[in-house]
Amino acid sequence: MNIRLAEAKDISRLIKMRWDFTIEHDESKKNASFTDFEKECQSFLESALNSGRWFIWVAEENGKVVSHIYIELIQKVPRPGRITYPFAYMTNVYTVPEFRNRGIGSNMLSVINKWIKENKYEFVIVWPSDESINYYKKNGYVHCTEPMEYFPS
Repeated sequence: MNIRLAEAKDISRLIKMRWDFTIEHDESKKNASFTDFEKECQSFLESALNSGRWFIWVAEENGKVVSHIYIELIQKVPRPGRITYPFAYMTNVYTVPEFRNRGIGSNMLSVINKWIKENKYEFVIVWPSDESINYYKKNGYVHCTEPMEYFPS
């Protein structure tokens, strides 16, 4: 298993995995236009990979990407009396079904957690699904107070 940052060569695979991930959790989306989605996602991924703000981690087996975790760095406003480091927003955590329960996700989190510590990012925030709470807990993540939300009408 090779865990690394995604590259441009991974974009088509990442698009397909994002599609599959969405359909797996919401079958009503399977009637959406894959072509439209592919175009939008391609643009997003090209920009993200070149942004210096997004870090897309992948696990590959035999040259095929089988899992990914997306991290976006969020800059904080500086505060007097301390050095300000960004925090990391984790999203789009997905492993292809036939590769689940093999420790791939935990291995990825181990690499990412080390990277977070080495880069002095302040913390990582993730909104887990109910099914993934134990996955995060066993990898050192703890529940925090729910954030507040505002939805403009």
